[in-house]
Parts: sequence; structure tokens; C-alpha cells
Amino acid sequence: MIKLLALAIGLSFLCRWALGKWPWDYLRAPSTRSQAIFRARKLLNVSARADHKEIREAHRRMAALAHPDRGGSKAQMQELNAARDLLLDDLPYEIPEPPR
Repeated sequence: MIKLLALAIGLSFLCRWALGKWPWDYLRAPSTRSQAIFRARKLLNVSARADHKEIREAHRRMAALAHPDRGGSKAQMQELNAARDLLLDDLPYEIPEPPR
């Protein structure tokens, strides 16, 4: 019994060392916010490294297709706006460049 306990502890530390997480961390569901951010990135088709400019450009591109005046629906537009706002809020504050 002690050998099994020692083996379990050893495997736990090996998992932590090799993968960076404890084995029981894989059993937890991702947080709701991280799921929402993942869905927002997928909706706007931007990478996890997208900056403010990329997110805004992707939103404009998608809004041109989903705008109610162009055949889209109000719900689609609200979803796009919420995705943009969520991704922009998740980024650190952007310092505007001084005018040249």
C-alpha cells in the first residue's frame, strides 16, 4: 500500500514537472471567462496574440457582413460587439501614440 502511495506521489510530481500542472488540474473545467474569451476569438477569427488594432479590424470586417442594414440580424451584431468588448477588456491598456 505504501508503495502505491509513493508511486502516486511520484507520478504527480513527474506530471507537474513535465507538463506544468498537477494531475487534478486536468479534471477541472475551464473558467467561464476563459471559455467566453475562446468563443469571442473564434467568432472574430483572431489569434490569442491579437492586439487592439487586429481585434478592431476583425470586428469591422465581420460587422460589415452581420450588420442589420446588410441582411444580418440585431442579435448577430450584438454578439459581435460583445466579443469585441470582451477581447479589448482582456488586453492591457493601450497607450495612444502621439500625433506626428
